[in-house]
Amino acid sequence: MTGPRAIAVLVTLMSLAALRVSAQSLGGGFGRTATPAPAPPQRPAPVPQLGRVPATPTPQLAPRTTPARPAPSAVTEPQRQQAEVAVGYVLVPAVITDRKGRTVAGLKQKQVTLLSDGLPVALDFFERSEDAPVSFTLLLDGSGSMGLVGKMDAARAAIRTLLYNRKPGDDFCLHVFSEGSMRQVVPFTTDAGAIWQAVLAIKPWGKTAFYDALAKMPGESLQGKNGSRAIILLTDGLDNASKLTRQELSAYLEGIDVPVYPLGLRSSAIPLKAEKGQSAETVLNLEVLGEVARASGGRLSVGTDTATLEAAVASLLRDLRSQYLIGFTPTGKGPVKFRKLTLRLDSGNKPVRMRAGYRGTEPPLLPEARAGK
Repeated sequence: MTGPRAIAVLVTLMSLAALRVSAQSLGGGFGRTATPAPAPPQRPAPVPQLGRVPATPTPQLAPRTTPARPAPSAVTEPQRQQAEVAVGYVLVPAVITDRKGRTVAGLKQKQVTLLSDGLPVALDFFERSEDAPVSFTLLLDGSGSMGLVGKMDAARAAIRTLLYNRKPGDDFCLHVFSEGSMRQVVPFTTDAGAIWQAVLAIKPWGKTAFYDALAKMPGESLQGKNGSRAIILLTDGLDNASKLTRQELSAYLEGIDVPVYPLGLRSSAIPLKAEKGQSAETVLNLEVLGEVARASGGRLSVGTDTATLEAAVASLLRDLRSQYLIGFTPTGKGPVKFRKLTLRLDSGNKPVRMRAGYRGTEPPLLPEARAGK
């Protein structure tokens, strides 16, 4: 076969050969399935190490029956009118100590009287939360001011100590507030390594919406699986971006049933008030943090050195592992207002740390209190 027809056949054969070579080089799509590259091995996240691991295992407690509380709502921007909403159940974590600061164990419900505005309340829940697991909500200030004078390093040291001293059943979540907003970084988990890696990745930046972030946290903390809960607030106390005012924050705190333990990050070289020519971002607002701790039943600690922070974490853990949980259901009668709570002990006056009160309707009163009204 010669001539133009032979030349056309030759060109066709050469084109088919080129297509076969292309299919082989592409490794897929032309009748051959591509082989995926093997995935890199996953390294386990390192768990924070600090000193020696305790040799004695932690005793496990039987499942607890903490009363059901309203499910948390989705995270939204705080609304000012929410401060007037009544709580559906009042849970009062209380830490009772002797004059030397040692926790008092073994109290029975009949030895304890909860007072609302001075009147004894009929309780429907009383439990000693001894060495029980805790759900920790870590609320970390990630704003630009935390990048000054080692404050973020100090916050990391405190979190590392808390994670190292965890017990079986403890769970943690991490929220960061910066750039005028608050975001969840790690939801509740028992994986300490996941929390630690997320903390290491935080870079201080932006403004601080401290009040707004704190107002959202009580609902978020209910996501934890344990009856004992705490919010660990790590901040330098500066707020320059919140929509809530200081007064509105105080109203929110009246309804909080989760103790807040602020760790105020401030070195001894930093004054409480800005001096002439000094940036206000280096100053810690102890007044606000102290109010948060008192209203919720927590405790304020201040410092940036490792020894101070380790002692503060050890102290808050003693509180949370040896507290009493006291609860009741408001009657739905009477106006929604703030009602002051106090605790009376049959064994005499002892220091008590507990929430200052609750915002809601009237509590159920003991028969003798109703007779005297």
